[in-house]
Amino acid sequence: MKHKTRKTSPPTAYSPEHIAYIKGVKKKNAVIALSRVGLLLIFLLLWELLAKFKVIDSFISSSPSRMIDCFIELVKGGELAKHIGVTLWETVVSFFLATTIGTLVAIGLWWCEGVRRVLEPYIVVLNALPKIALGPIIIIWMGTDQSAIITMALAISLFVTILNTLSGFMSVEKSKLMLMQTLGASKWQTLTKLVLPSNIPNIIDALKINVGMCWVGTIMGEYLVSHAGLGYLIIYGGQIFKLDLVMTSTVILCFLAGGMYYLVALLQKLVSKKLNIEK
Repeated sequence: MKHKTRKTSPPTAYSPEHIAYIKGVKKKNAVIALSRVGLLLIFLLLWELLAKFKVIDSFISSSPSRMIDCFIELVKGGELAKHIGVTLWETVVSFFLATTIGTLVAIGLWWCEGVRRVLEPYIVVLNALPKIALGPIIIIWMGTDQSAIITMALAISLFVTILNTLSGFMSVEKSKLMLMQTLGASKWQTLTKLVLPSNIPNIIDALKINVGMCWVGTIMGEYLVSHAGLGYLIIYGGQIFKLDLVMTSTVILCFLAGGMYYLVALLQKLVSKKLNIEK
């Protein structure tokens, strides 16, 4: 018995115009990436030269070479990993708590209109309040350990999360909500089948904002009460006028915050690809 082989059609060839467009986009992205790296290298080189030739005082501005020496000294001393670990732990915990609590509170406010109308003005005011003013209160209530630092980071990031997530929930098209009601959907079904799925990009955007907010809150908390962490190193370096330590700790913070933001951006790409969401 003969089996007929199914002929597959050859893949559709891209037009010359499309290929040229793809090449142009790749070239443009490469130029942008190289420009970013080049700009950073030029800045570091200029900084180093100005410090070397005494145009600027390296005692108060440090220099790339002195920062590298300070970094090596911290690594050899064995203290750097401890300080990085403390700050990372505080930031990740506050990030998780702010995201979880903020999303749950936003769901509750969306669910209960009366409660939302009562509490929303207070949340807006608390979000606008300079959180550094809460520092003494947090220290008195939470003590001077890591719980105070996490609470400070939570205070800074929580209300932003609530407002951004709630804004996304409230922006769902009314026609879709009316359609769900017409079909007899319950509040829970509307939430799980319409509101939450349509707000996945908005929730991930809130995560991006939370990354920066939690880092700000953690460092601010470490300024106030910490005995370890990168924020503590910055304050300690400022107190003893060791600007090399201050600048080195700040650069390490930049790398850590950028890496955490990159992970959230990667999560966004994976979720968008999975759900076919165009960004």
